[in-house]
Amino acid sequence: MIANKTQLWTVILGLGIGTYLLRFSFLGLIGNRALPPMAQRMLRYTPMAVIPGLVAPAIAWPTATGGEADPARLLAALVTVAVGIGSRNTLAAMLAGVVTLAAGLWLQA
Repeated sequence: MIANKTQLWTVILGLGIGTYLLRFSFLGLIGNRALPPMAQRMLRYTPMAVIPGLVAPAIAWPTATGGEADPARLLAALVTVAVGIGSRNTLAAMLAGVVTLAAGLWLQA
């Protein structure tokens, strides 16, 4: 089903308002107050919980290969995780993953 322009803009505006209200609830309503220690501890782990959810589909079903698993991407993900755990350095892990992916794609070509 193809949405008409009114439906499309209604959804876009609704999502925009919802996103604004979610952010405002943290920044506008409680922005000048200290959060409870439990909330601070939970929010500290939010990026590490979201990033795998964003990256995993690109590794398991990459668009570049038509949704087929790709050894170069899987190896790059494994190297990234291993270097990240071993070094506890995010930039080193990312660099190792990029180098591994580039080398893997070069070897496949």
